[in-house]
Formats: sequence, structure tokens, C-alpha cells
Amino acid sequence: MTTTNGRPDCAVLLFDGRRPPRALGHLPAVTVQKADEIEAAATARRIVVVGTDKDLAAVLTKLLKAEKLGVEVAFVPRRRTAATRAYGLPTGRRAARAALTHAATRVPLIRDDSGRALVGAGLWVGETGLEGEAVVDDTVLFDGEATAVRIEPIGTMPGLRAAVLSSRMRPKRWVTGRAAQLGTTGASVIRDGDPSTRAVRRSTFYRHTEGWLAVR
Repeated sequence: MTTTNGRPDCAVLLFDGRRPPRALGHLPAVTVQKADEIEAAATARRIVVVGTDKDLAAVLTKLLKAEKLGVEVAFVPRRRTAATRAYGLPTGRRAARAALTHAATRVPLIRDDSGRALVGAGLWVGETGLEGEAVVDDTVLFDGEATAVRIEPIGTMPGLRAAVLSSRMRPKRWVTGRAAQLGTTGASVIRDGDPSTRAVRRSTFYRHTEGWLAVR
């Protein structure tokens, strides 16, 4: 773990060997190599995540499981991502400046039934498509067969949206709601670009009872 001195109430988490933006150079920084280094940063009032959507999701998952969703979280990606589009977050230098000066607002936190946070996009896919049924709240997305389903957080209530994808993997019709559920003969779950290691027969993404504090 690499650390530097700075404000005790704000910590910067650096993923995949990234260097802190110049605007954040005076803050305490941790080069994340193990999961417990994320947990240690949760003692700060505000965490700044310099990384990808998958890294932001990992931090929120740790805060969720530790019941520390009162910690503010700023996200500083190099460019636009699915998460920045979903939550209206700045990128690059603007994100670094916002991490220092902007207030945090509580936004919906989307998680799945394994307790992992979703910040950008989730996918339900099968080897040759999906067979089964998927719903968002009381609205049926498909009943029978589908190419795949995409699930995304939204920055306002009810919290998420989902759509069946075409053969070209494009959304057909978005449906918003609190929860998206799948029952199938077998599917893989991809969370923010991170594929599951085994097939599942049931999967749910839903809005957690408490949102996360996004700095934007």
C-alpha cells in the first residue's frame, strides 16, 4: 500500500497503477492492490475513486456490506463511462475539481442478489441467447426467448431501467422500475464489464433501501 499525507477527511483510491490527477496531489492516496485497502479508506469522510466503473462498483460494494453508505464518493474517470452517463457525473479534470469542491447528493444504489453494486451496466446473456422470463416490477420484458437483457442504474427514482437487446445488442424498449428479475434455464451475469464465473437460473438487480452519496 502506497500512501501520501494530506487531508484526513478525504482519501484517494488509485486503481490499476493510475496516478492521481494534479488537482488531487495533496490528498492522501492509496494504490489499491487488495480489497482490505478499500475498507481502510472507508474511515474517511469522502473517498475519491480514480479508476473505472468496475472500481467504483467495488468501492460501493464494500461500503454497502460495511453499512457505511454515509461516506461520500467522488468518481474520477479519464473519460465518459456508463456510470458517468447514468448518474450525470463529470469526467477528467472537471471530475477532479468536483471531488474537491462539490457537495454530495444521495442517489439510488443498485445492487444484485449477491450483494454487489452496479454503477454502469449489467447484462444477462446466454450461450445462444436467453430462455425464460424477465420482468421490471410488474412489466414483462420478455417471456420465451431473447438475445440478452441490459440493466442500467438511473440517477433518479425509481432507480433502474432495463431493456431486451436486439441481435445487434441494441436496446429495444427501456422499462424503468425498482427491480429487474430474471428466471431462466441458464444465464451469465456481467456487472460493469466483469463476467460471472458460473451460470445462474435466477438473478435480480434492485434499488437498495439506502442510496449512495455521489459527489457531482
